[in-house]
Amino acid sequence: MTDQLPSFLEDHISQIPALQLLQNLGWDYLTPTEAVTLRGGKLSGVILDGVLVPQLRKLNNIRFKGDEYEFSEANIQSALQAIKEVLFDGLVRTNEKIYDLLVLGKSLSQTIDGDTKSFPLFFIDWNPATFLTNNVFHVTEEFEVERTGSHEMRRPDLVLFVNGIPLAVIECKRPDLKEPIEQAISQQLRNQRDDEIPKLFLYSQLLLAVSKSEAKYATTGTPLKFWAVWKEDVDAVLAPIVNAPLSDAKKNRLFGDRYAYVRAYFDRLEQERREVTPQDRALYSLCRPERLLDLTYNFTLFDAGEKKVARYQQFFCIKKILGRIRERDDAGRRKGGVVWHTQGSGKSLTMVMLAKAAVRENLPDYKIVLVTDRVDLDDQIYKTFRHCDLEPDRAKSGRHLATLLAGPKSRVVTTIIDKFETAVLKCELRNESDNVFVLVDESHRGQYGGMHTRMRKALPNACFIGFTGTPVKRKEKDTITKFGGLIDTYTIRQAVEDKAVVPLLYEGGTWSSRSTGRPSTAGSTS
Repeated sequence: MTDQLPSFLEDHISQIPALQLLQNLGWDYLTPTEAVTLRGGKLSGVILDGVLVPQLRKLNNIRFKGDEYEFSEANIQSALQAIKEVLFDGLVRTNEKIYDLLVLGKSLSQTIDGDTKSFPLFFIDWNPATFLTNNVFHVTEEFEVERTGSHEMRRPDLVLFVNGIPLAVIECKRPDLKEPIEQAISQQLRNQRDDEIPKLFLYSQLLLAVSKSEAKYATTGTPLKFWAVWKEDVDAVLAPIVNAPLSDAKKNRLFGDRYAYVRAYFDRLEQERREVTPQDRALYSLCRPERLLDLTYNFTLFDAGEKKVARYQQFFCIKKILGRIRERDDAGRRKGGVVWHTQGSGKSLTMVMLAKAAVRENLPDYKIVLVTDRVDLDDQIYKTFRHCDLEPDRAKSGRHLATLLAGPKSRVVTTIIDKFETAVLKCELRNESDNVFVLVDESHRGQYGGMHTRMRKALPNACFIGFTGTPVKRKEKDTITKFGGLIDTYTIRQAVEDKAVVPLLYEGGTWSSRSTGRPSTAGSTS
């Protein structure tokens, strides 16, 4: 055997480096045999019962009348059955049901001191302050799963489990193959078919196709052409992690069932400094435990039967906005600003994800107001929010808008900006809460000038965030100033590089482009 041989045998150039990095990121390695044992030897199952059941006991207590109680063993088993036996209703629809269980938990009845009440039980701790210590994270390889109606097996390369629940599936390919990423994606798509191993993908939140020189990601149900590249500058923090050797104990587990020359080969590689690869960047950016949980909980949505996860520009834009709205200006108002993301980059879904994030800030008496300047845009945003399970109230008139914004019930409101004129001048609308967030679509347009003043008069302490898909012209710079400055940009050049739009011409320093029809998120078509 030559030193070079392992690089192109059994995908060692991709799979073993991935396992080494994932362990350094906090994932505990399970051998394929252990992964079978933790499923009770049942290859038709995909949940590690031997991990999940103890975690259900650890994560959940009942607080009742000042005391704490454990859930009964019957309720622990009920929760296990609830997550394992969701009635199949199509791949994505069933995935959505399971997603809701994972995020919202399960309500279970229990009798304490003769008093029977329902109490929430959770499968995963989503609290950023505690989720790295309360949850357990495992990675395994060659995860055997029995095909539907068959005793044949499929073996996805890598699977990541949180509390024994498979949240991510990774296919690794060696770079000497023809179009390795396309092959990996094709394998992921094949495995989701009804006659393959769809059960695994009922739980998956993130899917990756990786090779040493390239990587793409998506989620359950995403067609090949919509898999995306994640971009993030992580090399400085990642390089030391990539080059940190595993402990002897971890090496013994990882290489225990492999030929001795494989371990010897990788031991020799440790003596050299390894450069960070695109595969490393993707695994660090998407799969380190805290990022996977964040993407799952805060940046995943279901849009009219299609599952979508944020693209990098949406993720970082929302992070910037959340940081900004926690700051205050000299008048004590939350800071706003303008987001310039080029057409086709998913502004509507960015607004949905931002609204979800704002809701989860748990602010008292919050309101989210979505403002457009055309009926068709108002209709589009209203439908997008409804499809994503955020039920908005649509202002039918200026008087109705005044009622919606003044009253305590309506949390998410959509309106055309013209309705503010009646609401302010005739209905004397005024809501002084500083927990009102006004999201203005196509905020660069000239007609927002006078109306912006009326909105400010009606909502004097609100946080105003403008979204625009076209470059802001010099004469429109005051729009940015009115909103509070520029928050984030995603230009036509960046969209072309990401293949989100196709360039038609470049003339006089201005891009002209058309959309590729790619989604605004790494998911199905939007």
